[in-house]
Amino acid sequence: MHQGEATDTAQDTPDVADATPRPRRRVRPGRVLLGAVALLGAGVLMAAGAGWWAVDHYTGKVERIPGAFPTQVPDAKQPAPGKGGLTFLLVGVDSRSDLPTTGRDAKAPSWKYGAQRSDTMMLVHLPADHSNAYVVSLPRDSWVPVPGHGDAKLNAAFSWGGPPLLIDTVQRFTNVRIDHLAVIDWDGFKNLTDSVGGVDLTVDGEVRHMNGEQGLRYVRERKSLARGDLDRTHRQQNFLRAVLAKAMTPRNLTNPVKATELLDDLTASVSVDDRLSDSDLRDLLWSNREVRPGRMVFMNAPVTGTDMIKGQSVVLVDRKKSAELWTAMRNDTMDDYVAGHSVDRLGSGTR
Repeated sequence: MHQGEATDTAQDTPDVADATPRPRRRVRPGRVLLGAVALLGAGVLMAAGAGWWAVDHYTGKVERIPGAFPTQVPDAKQPAPGKGGLTFLLVGVDSRSDLPTTGRDAKAPSWKYGAQRSDTMMLVHLPADHSNAYVVSLPRDSWVPVPGHGDAKLNAAFSWGGPPLLIDTVQRFTNVRIDHLAVIDWDGFKNLTDSVGGVDLTVDGEVRHMNGEQGLRYVRERKSLARGDLDRTHRQQNFLRAVLAKAMTPRNLTNPVKATELLDDLTASVSVDDRLSDSDLRDLLWSNREVRPGRMVFMNAPVTGTDMIKGQSVVLVDRKKSAELWTAMRNDTMDDYVAGHSVDRLGSGTR
């Protein structure tokens, strides 16, 4: 066990379910979800490693989420379409189920009232020129208006209303149109980590080799980190970047057996909205095949700090600074935004 290992408990999340007592559950570490942009990495891997046949073959194996988008939102609350590129909402869900809830091997519902929490949420913008990818993490404890429920933590939206309520909440909060949704569970991403042979990360000045289980401890730790959840978010991004980079090494890209294993692991665990057809997914993956993890920009949404509201520790998003970020995302000018603003960006020295 690594120094500083921590486990999430019910105290870390909002009281989002009804008041009916529930039996205590065993905390299952493998159900923490992260690695939301693994779908993008898979696209690069497919294109660079196995060519068009792999893209065509494996996109047909990705599980679809029916009815993922809200259908009864007033027109005045619907954000206008973006002016270029595509924006994904990528979600990692901490489930109360001991069975898989995403991907083609799912054996439990992808959502059940009060049974899942969106533990990781990222907006990923893919610009129209396919030059890069911009990943903005939304703190799970962000205090935001949840339609029909008043102000609450952002991760409560998924627990209360599944993908439609979470998408509605994020769209109203950011005024950014969500084009597509992807949900992935930690079990699959952990398997991918092991498939690439683990990753090397520098932690407190020491290089550590981490397999899936060890990586889980790394991304879950927050109590020993100076900025708590904000530093943990960067750890998640850092680990994800390392896995994508390892997956795209020549050793994996030129080995048909290894490439097939990686693609099987990815497509077995990820689920996307049913608006994203096989042809759309193929075009998306192929057009972004030149994007590399080292060039992707990872950042946190701007915040002013933390507070205690209704007995809960919450994160306060900086409305003024984040408004500029959301405008850049809508206008497909994220490169200009990053160049001209001081952002909480993932660096090379993340702990």
